[in-house]
Amino acid sequence: MQYGLIGEHLPHSFSREIHERIGGYSYRLCELAPDELDGFFRAKDFAAINVTIPYKQAVLRYLDETDAAAKAIGAVNTVVNRDGRLIGYNTDFSGMRACLRRYRIGLRDRRVLILGTGGTSRTARALAEAEGAARIWVAGRQPREGVCSYEEAYALGEQVDVLLNTTPVGMYPAVGDCPVSLARFPRLLGVFDAVYNPLRTNLILAARSRGIAAGGGLYMLVCQAVEASALFRDMTLPESLSESVYRDIRSEKENIVLIGMPGSGKSTIGRALSERTGRAFYDSDAEIVQEAGCGIPEIFAREGEESFRRRESEVLARLSRVSDGRIIATGGGAILRGENLRALRRNGRLYFLDRPLDAIHPTADRPLARDRAALMRRYEERYPLYTAAADCRIAVTDGARGTAEAVLADFSCGRAGPGEGLNV
Repeated sequence: MQYGLIGEHLPHSFSREIHERIGGYSYRLCELAPDELDGFFRAKDFAAINVTIPYKQAVLRYLDETDAAAKAIGAVNTVVNRDGRLIGYNTDFSGMRACLRRYRIGLRDRRVLILGTGGTSRTARALAEAEGAARIWVAGRQPREGVCSYEEAYALGEQVDVLLNTTPVGMYPAVGDCPVSLARFPRLLGVFDAVYNPLRTNLILAARSRGIAAGGGLYMLVCQAVEASALFRDMTLPESLSESVYRDIRSEKENIVLIGMPGSGKSTIGRALSERTGRAFYDSDAEIVQEAGCGIPEIFAREGEESFRRRESEVLARLSRVSDGRIIATGGGAILRGENLRALRRNGRLYFLDRPLDAIHPTADRPLARDRAALMRRYEERYPLYTAAADCRIAVTDGARGTAEAVLADFSCGRAGPGEGLNV
């Protein structure tokens, strides 16, 4: 192996796509069980590697030399093989610093709570100290000297200004998890989550819903990868590379989600987007029908609306769990449940396809909008919900292809999602 990443479990990793975009070289994801680590490092059969959970501290004993900054932190995420000598570095530090600055999460004179006790936690603590934090606490599942329990962390309550999550809680595939309840920290000013898959964890979504500046770990991952790539090849890379790679990767991974009234053209426009981009297209109503083995009117008649909504939530959770740039057309009532919006927002940008009411026609296959009066009621009830849920409103006045182009024009701008970039 020339270049790659070692870790115990790597189904969530974006590192291969990032490194191959940075340098055009082959990059391998190498899963190692703990008892395989020793043999891997004794063989030294690599030019350079990155290191992730749970080995950022364990690799230290195999190194011939450790960079001074990495030694001070006590964690290594980059190892370079120079003529048989293994040299360790920590590029997470600069990556995390760049990420916090991007989201305007300041640490100076702030009281900082770090969740987790692994290698990334050590990096977060070193950064908080370097940035001049007023107070630093570390919380872990197994409290010990210098590490409080989560219940003790909750007791800190109003004292905490900034929360830094360095645990894998909420990481794919367990995207529904969240490490703490933010309601227990009422004075928070900033939240950072090192998890990058999904693009927005439940922790980040909860922070933004409260108006708190918050950011996930994708930008950190890209920045540390650019620095690591420079170390791999003993060269200098332009500072602008991190931003361009980040935008490319986020665009590739972020899903396009279409919301709006029944009959607004979500399915037609979704197919047009798929044809235009080559991205996979999924229609949540069609998925429900396929799984149920009958049409939506029959589900309503046989099981009732509540059962249909349950089916809908299950399908939306499945479709939105993956960040692969897919296009998802939702049913008209998908926005009625908060759990659906959370699921869709984790990896998606939501577009409200706003077709004028006089251009929408009732049909028999829509149980809650089968006649004009029912359609008007749904429109009045849901229009405020669509506008509140959407990252962007697209007026549907120019046909499917024209509307698809309008969606792509906004999407290609790479605009920040709701709550990003708030001042702290």
